[in-house]
Amino acid sequence: MTVISNHPTTSDRERAGAALQATLADLLDLSLVAKQAHWNLRGPRFRSVHVQLDEVATTARNHADAVAERAAALGVSPDGRASTVAATSGVPASASGWIKDTDAVEALVHALSAVIGRVRGRIEETGQVDVVTQDLLIGLTAELEKQNWMFRAENQI
Repeated sequence: MTVISNHPTTSDRERAGAALQATLADLLDLSLVAKQAHWNLRGPRFRSVHVQLDEVATTARNHADAVAERAAALGVSPDGRASTVAATSGVPASASGWIKDTDAVEALVHALSAVIGRVRGRIEETGQVDVVTQDLLIGLTAELEKQNWMFRAENQI
């Protein structure tokens, strides 16, 4: 009889867990950056950018949930506390106050690019330790790159 284990080794679980935790912090922060711009948006393209910002926030929140649940499935406790997100996120800080539509688009391009770059690195890191986590990160990257493309098209940056 063969015993099948679906759990990675402790070392692999820790590496996958670290990648998932870092991604969770980035996604939670990205959702907040998108909402901050969403609430403070001004300009002639208000409606279209306002809706697009909500799409980013929803995408980030939905993927954050999947990432946190994957960590929990691996036996790694996800940490989405504000203090942890603030201390570990790689998302560029957002400005306070009203934001012009073109500035919001540019800010989201930079925020999305930062998260995409970080997640792409984690795809490489998790490839040898947990292909399920890697697959989750690949799907996330595809969604973030789609959002980034849409924002880039807004400002043609």
